[in-house]
Amino acid sequence: MAAQSGAKGSGLRFSPWNLLLIIPFWILLTPLYNRVEPTLFGMPFFYWFQFVGIAVGVTCTTLVYFGTKNRRGSAPRTEPTDVDDLDEGSLR
Repeated sequence: MAAQSGAKGSGLRFSPWNLLLIIPFWILLTPLYNRVEPTLFGMPFFYWFQFVGIAVGVTCTTLVYFGTKNRRGSAPRTEPTDVDDLDEGSLR
């Protein structure tokens, strides 16, 4: 079995919707929210900012899911892959 270096339909496809998945990473910037004030209903900023971050992350993920679920994926493989085939193919 030859290596499929330029195989069509690799399963990885770029979509502009996927850029929305970058937004939830702002919650990783701890210095941005490492403080007590302002409080919301007596809850320090540190905690309620993280709750907002969870809601933003879920919203972004949901938007990406619904924005990309109708896109065609890669074509199924034409030849069946068995564990034995994978082992033998790595020796060549």
